[in-house]
Amino acid sequence: MTISYRATLTHYASKNFFMTLLNNKYSMSRRYLVKSTSMLIVLFALLNGASSASAEPWKFGVMGDSQWTTADPDNANPNTVPVAIINQVNQEFIKAGVKFVIAVGDLSDDGNDISEVTRAQAAQPLIDAGIGFFPFRGNHETVGLNKSYGLSVFHSNYPQTRTGTFTKTNLQYYKVGNNFSSPVSVSTELNGMSYSFDYGDPESRARFVIVDTWAMPGKVDKNPNGYAYGYTVNDQQAWISSRLDKKSRKTGQAFVFSHQPLMAEGHQDTMFNGYTHSHPDWQNRFFASMQDNGVKLYISGHDHIHQRSIISSPDGKSHIQEIICASNSSKFYNPKPLDDPKWFGQKSRETSISQERYTVGYYIYTVDGPCVTVDYYSDDHGNWMSDANYPNGAGKADTGITPSFHFVKKETWSYSTNGKEFLIPQGTSYAKVSDSFKGTIARILDGTNNSTEKDCSLDTKGGVGRKLTKTVDTGWYKKQSPSQSKRGEYLASNILCLTGMGDLGRKQTDVYTLSISYDRDKVHLQHFNDGLFGLATKDTDGNWINAVDKNSGGARTFVAGPWKKGYTLGTYGIDKRSKTVWAVINYNDNFAAARFSK
Repeated sequence: MTISYRATLTHYASKNFFMTLLNNKYSMSRRYLVKSTSMLIVLFALLNGASSASAEPWKFGVMGDSQWTTADPDNANPNTVPVAIINQVNQEFIKAGVKFVIAVGDLSDDGNDISEVTRAQAAQPLIDAGIGFFPFRGNHETVGLNKSYGLSVFHSNYPQTRTGTFTKTNLQYYKVGNNFSSPVSVSTELNGMSYSFDYGDPESRARFVIVDTWAMPGKVDKNPNGYAYGYTVNDQQAWISSRLDKKSRKTGQAFVFSHQPLMAEGHQDTMFNGYTHSHPDWQNRFFASMQDNGVKLYISGHDHIHQRSIISSPDGKSHIQEIICASNSSKFYNPKPLDDPKWFGQKSRETSISQERYTVGYYIYTVDGPCVTVDYYSDDHGNWMSDANYPNGAGKADTGITPSFHFVKKETWSYSTNGKEFLIPQGTSYAKVSDSFKGTIARILDGTNNSTEKDCSLDTKGGVGRKLTKTVDTGWYKKQSPSQSKRGEYLASNILCLTGMGDLGRKQTDVYTLSISYDRDKVHLQHFNDGLFGLATKDTDGNWINAVDKNSGGARTFVAGPWKKGYTLGTYGIDKRSKTVWAVINYNDNFAAARFSK
C-alpha cells in the first residue's frame, strides 16, 4: 500500500500532470482549478517530505563458526552443532531487533548432511521471529561423508540464499532482501552458494556480497595447504566487481563476506587458493574492487577469535578493515607466531586494531544512512578452554556443559561514507583528526593515544605481541530545522559521529579536546549569556546536554574564550572569535554545537 500511495502521489504531483491541468482545452472553472492546484502543491510537498526524510536505522547480526567438538553430557549439542550456544546467541539477536543474521560458515564440525540439517533447525527460532538467516559454507562443509561437498544439503535447507524467502513453523511465508544474484555464468553450481542481495530503504540501503570458493562436484582443487577449493576468487571476480560497482548498485553501503580471512591469526590459509603470499594478482584485484567501490569492511570467520585489522593488498595500493568473528563454538584458536615461515613474510601487511580470545561473541551492525556502527558483544566470563577441555578445563566436573553466557558490549566502532578514518598508533597525538561537512568543521585539538594494549601475536622467541593501533572514524548527520526535529530542537552545527578511541572492554577513552564550529546566525544572544550553549551530546532520553556531563570524572568548568593547553577534564567553552565550541572529554559519541536542555 505504501508503494502504491507514493506512486500515486508521484504521478499527480508531477510537472507534466500539473501542466496538463493548466493547458487542458476543456477548461475548468477558475475556482476548481485553484482548488486542484492547491491540492497538488500540498501533495507535492508531502511527497518531497517523504523522500527527503531520513530512513529509520536498521540492524543486522553476524555470528561466527558454530562447531561442537567435545563430549556432550547434557545431550544439548547433537550432530557436532553447538545448539546450546546458538540458542543463547539467537535470543540476543531477537532482543536486538535485527532484520537478519549472517553466519560466516563452518555451520557444523563434521559437515555431514544430518549435521547441516541440525544447524538449519537451530536457526528456526530466528525465522519464527521474522528474522532472516543467511549462511554460507566453510571448510567443514566440504569434509562430510555426503560426497557432494555439502552442496545438495545446503540448497535444500537454505533456499533463501537464492530467493530471500523464509517459512515459519506455522507455514507462514515472508521475504527478506531483494535483487538476489549469483555468478551462474561461471557455473550453475554457484547458484545460492556465492550470492548477493540488497536490503533497506533507498536512504539506507546496503548490498551484501558473499563469496564461496570451496570445492564443488564440478571443480575440486586440492591445495598443498590441505583445503579443497572450487571456483576461485579470480573465476568470480567479474561478478564480484559488478555487484560492488558503486555507480550501478544504487546502495550507499556494501559489505563483503567469506569464510576465510584475508589474513588470519591462527590459520595461515586464505581464500586465494593458498597461503597469504599466493596469487598476489588475484589479491590485488579483489582488494581494489572493494576499496574503489567504497567497501569498508570484509567479514569472515575460520579463526574462532575476535580480531580487527587493517590489511593491505600485496601491491600496497588498497586497504580494507577485516573483521574475524568470535567463536560460537566449543573451539578456540591462538595466533601463530608472526615470524612463522608459513606466513611467508606477509604479516607486515597487517595493522592490528583489536583482539579478544577464548570468548563466545556476536555482532550487531546498525545502518543509519551514511553511517554504519558495529557493536561487538561477548560473554563477561571468557577464558574458556577449547575442544576436549571446554569450557573450564580438564578434570572439571562440568567439562562439556555449555555455560549460561552473560553477554556485554565490549567494543563499538563505526565508519561513514561522508567521514574519514585516521590511524593513530600508540603514543601519538589525536590532533591529526580533522573533518568538515556542509560548513561544520570538527577538530581534535589535543590528546594522545596512551593505550598500552597489545595483541597475543608473538614470535617464535616469545615476545610481547603487537601494539594495537586505534582507528578513529568521523561521520556526519545533517542538522534539522525545528519543524523536522521530533523534539523541536535546533542545532547550530551538523552532528558529528566520533568513534574508535576506546580500548576493548572500556567505555572511557583517553582525555582529549574536541572542537566544533557553529553557525553564528543560528545562535541567539541569550544562548551565550545563559551558559546553556556549547559542545553537546544526547542523554539516554534523547535530550541535548552539555558534553562534559557524560565524562567519567572531571568537574564542569566554563571558559569564555579559546581552548588552552593544560585545561583539565570537564573544562568547556565558547570561542566567539573562531565561532567554535570546545570541551575536554573522555568518551566517544555524537556531538554538535547546541543549546543544552539544562
